[in-house]
Amino acid sequence: MQPVNIRKSHVEIGKLYFWTATINNWRRLLQEDALKETIISSLRHLSVERKIEVYAFVIMPNHLHFIWQLLEMNGKEKPHTSFLKFTAHSFKKYLKINNPDLLMSFAVVAENKSYEFWQRDSLAFELMKKETILQKIDYIHLQSNC
Repeated sequence: MQPVNIRKSHVEIGKLYFWTATINNWRRLLQEDALKETIISSLRHLSVERKIEVYAFVIMPNHLHFIWQLLEMNGKEKPHTSFLKFTAHSFKKYLKINNPDLLMSFAVVAENKSYEFWQRDSLAFELMKKETILQKIDYIHLQSNC
């Protein structure tokens, strides 16, 4: 029997995670307030729909960190997948109008998409100990003050 290959982004419903998503090639896409608002709007929507519980987050110019728990599936997909898809679609719509040159810098040749805003395999670290949770919350708070 071959070992199961679990991706870094593997998350399970009901568990608490420190989760990091990075903009493709570490580009500084999230400097604009409108794109930060896209992140916040998506989190708000998923929270109101009771798909996620967010305990802490920070948005930096080229990546973000969340402490969150996925509560239930969002249709056929996990909430983190919905989050990445929705934000990517919103980034595309915004950049098409406001910065077409920047949009083109995210162009890819792929069957299922024309642009890739998020790096593959977001990092998910399950939080099981109170000390680790507090350490990650402190880390997020420190990042938000930079």
